[in-house]
Amino acid sequence: MLGAPGMDEFQSLDFTCDDDGVAVLRMHTRGGPALWSFRDGLHLELGQAFALIARNPDIRVLILTGTGDSFCAGFDMAGGPPPPMTPAAWSETVRQGRALIMNLLALEVPVIGAVNGPAFIHAELPLLSDIVLADESAAFRDMPHFPSGVVPGDGVQILWPMLLGPNRGRYFLLTGETIDAVQALHLGVVAEILPPGRLMERARELAATIAARPKAVVRNTRLALTRHLKARFEAELEQGLLLEGLAILDR
Repeated sequence: MLGAPGMDEFQSLDFTCDDDGVAVLRMHTRGGPALWSFRDGLHLELGQAFALIARNPDIRVLILTGTGDSFCAGFDMAGGPPPPMTPAAWSETVRQGRALIMNLLALEVPVIGAVNGPAFIHAELPLLSDIVLADESAAFRDMPHFPSGVVPGDGVQILWPMLLGPNRGRYFLLTGETIDAVQALHLGVVAEILPPGRLMERARELAATIAARPKAVVRNTRLALTRHLKARFEAELEQGLLLEGLAILDR
């Protein structure tokens, strides 16, 4: 197994990389299904992890997945409710939110999103992958934003209208609609649906095929396929985060 300096320091991420350069980044919360934290946690660590992975020349493909029967479907309330929001706190949220998305898009290796169950919080992360696979139990919803009284400004306002089309994308964000795996396949949100137990096997099959290509081909293909995404998020992400913060601070 190939090493990755710094990756073993994260509390909410498990990282492995085989000798062929196929890496797996698995989100979790205290070893169980991933829950989004109000205080650092995945919001902080994922951006940092993507930056470390980007600096590792031995990695040829990254698989991003969750733990157990959920990709990320709820919040981690073990530390209590979210702290009061202040301008300084939101500035840090913006910094982390930018790193979360832009460091993912900055990866120069193909990414496979293996959605192992409901993705109701930050579903845009696996959906920004080059290949998106879904377990039969997978479902997608934007739970933390408009249905919860929060402006959808942290990138979901960019991605969902791109995936679903402008009108359906806005409907999805404003209504809190849940899209199951079959609907996601028909809408082009995911590429394949896998039966129970086959998700990671299929992800590794595809990753091995990609990793076997010449290194320059693999990396330059990733750059070609993500150029438009990086430009779009670079232009619009920070403004969305600022609009989201203004509404939160005005409560």
